[in-house]
Amino acid sequence: MPEVISQSYTRADEAFDCLQTAIVKGDLSPGEKIGEVELCARFNLTRGPLREALGRLESRGLLVRRPHAGVKVVSVSTEELMELYRIREVMEGLAARQAAERMTDTEIADLYATLDSHETMIEQAQGQAYYQAEGDYDFHHRIATGSRNTKLAQMLLGDLYYMVRMYRYRLSTASGRPHMALGEHRRIVEAIAQRDGELAEFLMKRHINAARQNIERKIQEGGLTI
Repeated sequence: MPEVISQSYTRADEAFDCLQTAIVKGDLSPGEKIGEVELCARFNLTRGPLREALGRLESRGLLVRRPHAGVKVVSVSTEELMELYRIREVMEGLAARQAAERMTDTEIADLYATLDSHETMIEQAQGQAYYQAEGDYDFHHRIATGSRNTKLAQMLLGDLYYMVRMYRYRLSTASGRPHMALGEHRRIVEAIAQRDGELAEFLMKRHINAARQNIERKIQEGGLTI
């Protein structure tokens, strides 16, 4: 069994996870130009796995390749980011409503457990960050899949998901925001557990709207560069 696990998780997977985390956490900044030699030295990677990882990151929309300009971390304008959040507000609101109607009791219990683990992580970060790994550990990912709406989940968990994760993490470092966001997540799950789709939708839309307003405020104060 250990051999199978070793073969299934390749050096390219390791390079991909390393670089994607660096992009999400801002260690590789939006718009930053990157080169293979520098990345190999900086993250202790080898050329073959790195090139495969770069291709996967490019297909996810996290890297862009321009003729004669090389490879850069994706960046968006302030206006584009605000539009992304407005799209999220509507779509994730619908996902929360349908999750309240369609998630099983077991899935909801797992969601509560996930938020408990998030609280532990926030405490370990002394309330200064709220980092959610992608997939089932991510609250928003769980709500999208729990909606049982295949088309909606595809839209929320495609390029939009990976792009927004970059800015969600950077926003989470705002003073007091990690605990506030966790509290908002808990209230959404409570509405889902009560099977109150209307309330779940309202709370999710308010949650994302608050995040958008925080981003706008940070940009105006010069604390966030897009």
